[in-house]
Amino acid sequence: FPNSPLFKQWGEGLSEAQQKKAQDLFQKFGYNVYLSDQLPSNRTVLDTRDSRCLQKTYSSQLPSLSVIHIFMDEALSVIQQVITSIINRTPSRMLKEIILVDDFSSNGELKAPLNEKIKFYNRKYAGLLKIIRHTKRKGLAQSRNTGWEAATADVVAVLDAHIEVNIGWAEPILARIQEDRTVIVSPVFDNIRFDTFELQKYALAVDGFNWELRCRYDSLPQSWIGLHDATAPVKIPSIMGILAADRLFLGEMGALDGEMLVYGGENVELSLRVWQCGGKIEVLPCSRIAHLERHHKPYALDLNVALKRNALRAAEIWMDEYKDMVYLAWNVPPENSGMDYGDISSRKALREKLKCKNFDWYLKNVYPLLKPIHSIVGYGRMKNTLDDSICLDQGPIPGNTPIVFSCHTYSPQNVYYHLMGEFYVGALIAETNTEDRCLTDPGKGETPTLEPCSKAAKNGLHIYWDFKLGGAIVNRATKRCLELQKDVSGTYVPVLQTCTTQVWKIQHTIRNWGS
Repeated sequence: FPNSPLFKQWGEGLSEAQQKKAQDLFQKFGYNVYLSDQLPSNRTVLDTRDSRCLQKTYSSQLPSLSVIHIFMDEALSVIQQVITSIINRTPSRMLKEIILVDDFSSNGELKAPLNEKIKFYNRKYAGLLKIIRHTKRKGLAQSRNTGWEAATADVVAVLDAHIEVNIGWAEPILARIQEDRTVIVSPVFDNIRFDTFELQKYALAVDGFNWELRCRYDSLPQSWIGLHDATAPVKIPSIMGILAADRLFLGEMGALDGEMLVYGGENVELSLRVWQCGGKIEVLPCSRIAHLERHHKPYALDLNVALKRNALRAAEIWMDEYKDMVYLAWNVPPENSGMDYGDISSRKALREKLKCKNFDWYLKNVYPLLKPIHSIVGYGRMKNTLDDSICLDQGPIPGNTPIVFSCHTYSPQNVYYHLMGEFYVGALIAETNTEDRCLTDPGKGETPTLEPCSKAAKNGLHIYWDFKLGGAIVNRATKRCLELQKDVSGTYVPVLQTCTTQVWKIQHTIRNWGS
């Protein structure tokens, strides 16, 4: 399998039959199950904590802990590794129970063989493990709620089933929540490589998100750096998904939104709710968990459908007038979107009951890095009436030459037209310190370019265009039009030239602009 990512750094000396078995398992699970099945479940891992974490001491009277693992068609050996790592690296006086939630797996290993393993653990550790099996698929958020509802300890840690906890992971979590029950905490994530299962240390980072509500990492805040304390908690706008919380406080907050379907967005929704309704979210530098990052997710080839729907649901409940930004980023019309994000009345009622702050407060006080844009009046795919099957596209990156390309639904073909006259081309930028790319007429030559907007204006490139729906795109300064022309190969390319009769359409408009 010369092109398989599995064998880039692993697999030396395997027979052809072994390679085939390893590749089949890799395709099925997204990580190297062939190797995982051979590793000892109690393997040692690199201690990735900062040395200053080792000097910290914790009370002997910490709260009790329920650890919840959600899984669906995971490999049995991976589940054994997580259970063993929890038992070996969590002080037994604090560890009350490990709850496994099976979201309707079809993998036969996870039926009778897993039951046998649980019996084995429970003989050794007096009833420590519980398993709950869904009789139909309920998705990530509802599975986490199932685990939370079954938990009985003071603190719940809601984890994936493809992780290994590191030494001393639990004490910082329990101590911080004992100090302040309104804090929901995240450990620092390290990486377990999908192919070699080696642990790679990742740097401490801040969990954020963009306007599609996809996770991203932001830089550490200056306020935390100024403390000169590598062990201090870091306030973060969002949580990646793995979390620990006071069990009763999580319930008061409404647990997870069980109407978030499949996967994606439920972590950002919880984060907005916690911050806006009186809690806070932190990452704890001294608590580290290694997460096995799949090479591919075999159970859902396109998660975009669920993520888009869940993002719009979160936006409708929590983001007030800023919800338009989520519609813009996903290229969905704000009115009559045709998106069914489910019934949100009970979540709106929860917002009222908890007397939550608005999203404007959240932007100003929690996430000033996230940049709203209020000047967009038209957005979506941009087509010239010469050929309805091709769309304006940002073209190859790196590079700054826009192209036209067969229309698709991905962000390189997002176009945003502003009231002032700029055209942004490409994904909607969400960070205040990152530039959108503006369509420019350089004033010479016939090729349009895409340049960071503020730099383009400073460098005398012409970024303002007159455009009305179904009309020409005319540069205000040069009076040239953006039009299409066939090159020597017969392919259309965007050019700047004296205006002819060519006209353009943009997919969506806001607030009756252009009508």
